[in-house]
Amino acid sequence: MTDDTSATPDPPSSERLDLAIAAIDAANADDPNRIEVDGVDRPKELTHARMVDGWVRRLDSDASEALLLAARAHHVRRWTVPRDSFPSGRGGYLRWRAHLRGFHADEAERLLRGVGYDDATIGRVRQIVLKQGLTRDPETTDPEVQTFEDGLSLVFLETQFAELSARLDDDEKMARIIARTLRKMSARGREAARDLAYDERSGAILEQAATLTST
Repeated sequence: MTDDTSATPDPPSSERLDLAIAAIDAANADDPNRIEVDGVDRPKELTHARMVDGWVRRLDSDASEALLLAARAHHVRRWTVPRDSFPSGRGGYLRWRAHLRGFHADEAERLLRGVGYDDATIGRVRQIVLKQGLTRDPETTDPEVQTFEDGLSLVFLETQFAELSARLDDDEKMARIIARTLRKMSARGREAARDLAYDERSGAILEQAATLTST
């Protein structure tokens, strides 16, 4: 048997993770939509991806590679499938959301194959991005999918809560929306949500929402 010294060895896992994150970030850096965080205007999906990744790492210091990849790729290139590419109304909205789930999983797979990930890891990333194993009860949900959901919810609270409250201008309705978010979160995620910095109005709405989840 002869050794094939010309074959390129697989990169170490940590190196491949870095390559994948760089590829995902490069894809999201093209987002024309912007979001301001800490006074800096940034590409929206690039920023959201980094924030969800950060929360996942805080919530689970031993997060698997697949979970970290899913957190980074959860909305990759989302702006390329705008809401108005589907019919108006709730039916069109639900079709759009369903299409996006598959689109993000496919885009993540394409990028991960490009840096040499194996089928098993890619399959697990797809499961997490698609939220397979997510149940109505956080205690029975796939633990990694639940951590992923917690990270998404925390970034929503950080980046969209106050803006949505101002747009709705209806504290009771907003409390019901936040209550639905809290119900999807684990106890650990809800604790992290309570510790976020809120303005006075948002803090009061969060308290009202927490009361609704306990009734």
